[in-house]
Amino acid sequence: MVLLAAIRARDDQRFDQIYPPAVRQSSAVHWTPIEIALRATAFLVRSANTRVLDIGSGPGKFCLIGALATSGHYTGIEQRRPLCDIARKRIDQAGVASAAILEGDIADLDFSCFDAFYLFNPFGVHVGEAPAIDASVAVSAARYRRYVDHVAGQLSIAPNGTRVATYWGACDEIPAGYECTEKSSDGPLRLWEKRKQP
Repeated sequence: MVLLAAIRARDDQRFDQIYPPAVRQSSAVHWTPIEIALRATAFLVRSANTRVLDIGSGPGKFCLIGALATSGHYTGIEQRRPLCDIARKRIDQAGVASAAILEGDIADLDFSCFDAFYLFNPFGVHVGEAPAIDASVAVSAARYRRYVDHVAGQLSIAPNGTRVATYWGACDEIPAGYECTEKSSDGPLRLWEKRKQP
C-alpha cells in the first residue's frame, strides 16, 4: 500500500499526493508531519481500540496515519465541509475502518467517549498564532476563548491517565492536573498525561 510505504519512509511529500493540490499546498503549515504523528500516536494509544480524538482534523492526515500505524480508533472533528469530504473519501479509498471524520463545532462535542486527544494548534488562527486555512471560518478572539474553555473543561473532567498530545500552540487547552511527560527537542510536540484531579 502506498500510504504504508510513505509512513514507513517518513515521506510526507509522497503521502500528501493523495490530496488535491490546494490541500497539499497547506501541508507544511497545517497538516501533521508523519514523524510527529507517529510519535504522538505511539504515546496516545496504550491498548487496542484506544479511542483518539483529533481536534481540527483537516483532511484527515493524522487520523489516517494513526489508524494505519497503531491499533487505536481515530475520530477527527473538522468544521470545514470540503475538508471533511476529502478526509472521508481518502479514508474510504484506503479501506481504513478505524478512522472516521465528524463535521461540526468542537464546542458542541462531549469528550466522554474518547480516551486520548490530539491538538495541532487548532484554534491558533483566532489569535494570530497560525495563518488561516481559508476564509470559511470566522476568526475572532471570542471564538478562541470559547473553544479553549470548552476543551479545557472537557479535559478537566476526564479520568486520571487521560493522554493528550499537542503540537505547536500555547497549550492553553491543557488544564491543571496534566503533566507534560515529554517534549520534542525543539519544543512544539508535547505529550501530556492527567495525573490528578484539579
